[in-house]
Amino acid sequence: MKTINFMGVRNSAFAITVLLTVLALFSWWQKGLNFGLDFTGGTLIELTYERPADLKAVRGELVSSGFHEAVVQSFGATTDLLVRMPGDDPQLGNKVAEALQKAGGDNPATVKRVEFVGPQVGEELRDQGGLGMLLALGGILIYLAFRFQWKFAVGAIVSLVHDVVVTLGILSFFQITFDLTVLAAVLAIIGYSLNDTIVVFDRVRENFRVMRKASLIENINVSTTQTLLRTIATSVSTLLAIAALLFFGGDNLFGFSLALFIGVMAGTYSSIYIANVVLIWLKLSSEDLIPPVKAEGVDDRP
Repeated sequence: MKTINFMGVRNSAFAITVLLTVLALFSWWQKGLNFGLDFTGGTLIELTYERPADLKAVRGELVSSGFHEAVVQSFGATTDLLVRMPGDDPQLGNKVAEALQKAGGDNPATVKRVEFVGPQVGEELRDQGGLGMLLALGGILIYLAFRFQWKFAVGAIVSLVHDVVVTLGILSFFQITFDLTVLAAVLAIIGYSLNDTIVVFDRVRENFRVMRKASLIENINVSTTQTLLRTIATSVSTLLAIAALLFFGGDNLFGFSLALFIGVMAGTYSSIYIANVVLIWLKLSSEDLIPPVKAEGVDDRP
């Protein structure tokens, strides 16, 4: 197989990486994330219909009645819907039901329950979500430091941080609603990107034993070329599945699938042009992978 000189354009790739990261951070700082009702609080209204309800028709009816920020999703059976919207008006559930009953015709809606989720609960969810991401990154750092070597761990963490920052920056720029499903997508992005990076790292480590006289850059080029078909097959198949969710999953899954789509593309790029470049910066060598030699006469048995 002909070796592709991936690292030959690493300086240009680094410039693109810095540009995307700075733009993402600027958007995040300037616009912020458009937190959904899961984090900001609001009113939950559970409705039941006599026959299966049409989600698009219900959304259109709510918008035409002035409830432009309402989020509608199925809840259990096809006859049950959950409507979420900002505000803590005790009469909000009755107003929504009245609007839907007027437009419902022969399939009227009945309110089963109305609950208010305060902003304190949303703030707690937001803090726990951020803590979850930090714990995930910390666990990955520890695992890779023991499983491979600390330089691999640094490369993987830098790559993962890039993927998360770029994804959140794009969501911030287009003001896509950030709710619990999008948070789940961000955590999934961390897992996907890590898996792709470890495949390349494992091949780099193995090639140090085979290509003893090759430089680190040559090793990375060969290792990345050897795993390229696997990377392309995994990324394309994953993106096709996500694209199906993106176009046919409806409004409730749009933010989730968009975040995944961005994250998978960023993860594929970062596993080649960020994680590997960090190894070059840290001057990884075959000596880093050799276990330390015990001094003569030292008995480490208990």
